[in-house]
Amino acid sequence: MRPTRTSTLAIVAVVCALTAWLLLHSVYEKLPPLPWTGVPALLVAALAEAWTGRDLKARIAGRRGLKPAAPLFVSRMVALAKAGAAIAGLAAGFVIYLSGSLNAPVPRQDAVTAAITLAAAVVLACAALYLEYCCRVPDAPDRDRSDEGARLS
Repeated sequence: MRPTRTSTLAIVAVVCALTAWLLLHSVYEKLPPLPWTGVPALLVAALAEAWTGRDLKARIAGRRGLKPAAPLFVSRMVALAKAGAAIAGLAAGFVIYLSGSLNAPVPRQDAVTAAITLAAAVVLACAALYLEYCCRVPDAPDRDRSDEGARLS
């Protein structure tokens, strides 16, 4: 599995922002106000991602007393970077669409909520990239050196 490229995340975010912006042209008037509850959920998910990354790094390094990481679990956790980018794109689409109508109170509140959601989604994507970084297996030459040292003792 190859590391996620930031360009891939940017493309996902731009496509989602464009889609949201296009859809909002026809459905915004029918939508209820944006809920703020997504922000804490995204931040809790980001915290969980960072904590999991720290734990997985220790497991992959083979520290004593820890179970090895299941490959399927790792691949599922890594997919959250793309989910964070998609949510950030949707929130950016809301911000762009609503930026032209900040004089009215409901669109202004929705724009603030969308902007804070955008920031939380970026934090989630960054935490997921950190988790992905923590999932990297050490290079083979390092393992060969440690194996030689073990054989010499």
